[in-house]
Amino acid sequence: MRNIFSKLNKFEIKIRKAVNSQMHGNFSSIFKGTGLEFSDLRTYQYGDDVRTIDWITTAKGHGAYVKIFKEEKEQTVFFLLDVSASQGIGRQGEKKIDRAKEVCGTLALSALKESSHVGLYCFSDQKELYLKPESGIKFAYKFILKLFQLEPVSNRTDIKEAIRFTLNMLKRKSVLIMISDFQDKGYEDNLKALAKNHDLVIIHLYDDREVNVPSLGLVHIEDAEANKVSWINTSSKSFKRRMKQDFESKKDKLKTLSKQYNANYLEISSTEDFVPRLVKLFQVRR
Repeated sequence: MRNIFSKLNKFEIKIRKAVNSQMHGNFSSIFKGTGLEFSDLRTYQYGDDVRTIDWITTAKGHGAYVKIFKEEKEQTVFFLLDVSASQGIGRQGEKKIDRAKEVCGTLALSALKESSHVGLYCFSDQKELYLKPESGIKFAYKFILKLFQLEPVSNRTDIKEAIRFTLNMLKRKSVLIMISDFQDKGYEDNLKALAKNHDLVIIHLYDDREVNVPSLGLVHIEDAEANKVSWINTSSKSFKRRMKQDFESKKDKLKTLSKQYNANYLEISSTEDFVPRLVKLFQVRR
């Protein structure tokens, strides 16, 4: 386990150095300064964001008032991680779940180094693992240990229910990082609610062979989540086109939702070096 912790720590340091170098300044994580809580009211001034207007106070007829917010002293960073069977696609050591755990672990270490409280909810169609937000190096070891030792009980996915659990559990605005391949349906409204209530980061994992299917002729395919087997003609142009269109459609919907609700979207292939992708995320959020 120390080897895993050391590996993730090297990823985190590499990201930190890259951001420092490319931004020509001190490192500032994606987690800092995003948690805000109401502090006071003051009269509206020209140039103020109209979204901060307190309409209840303003309606009393004594002028327009805006809300003043202050940064929360204890920022919470919460990870929502999909560990269903569809995440098991990929080559040994390069499966989506392998990359998901590495991304989650690396970002968790970064958040803990910024003195944030960090929590975790791993889901399939049920609760597989829940760690309530804590801080400190001792918790960092516990977080990594539990994350990498996890063996899911269920194969299926229920993103809608996982988001519902998170919305009910997190009462204060938090940085929420959701890592999934989004191989599910009917979760969009819940995802919008998540973006409205929290500072949401969507990390969309995929395997290259799901997007650009190799021509291998007839292949025996097992759907681990549905517990079904079938034969697929991977050389079929229509099949290849449909697979790519399905991925692009899902990606476009997630990107559009992110843009509408001020969330961040990042796609990561299970076979690529994910460090440059996370550096990009840090830069965008900075």
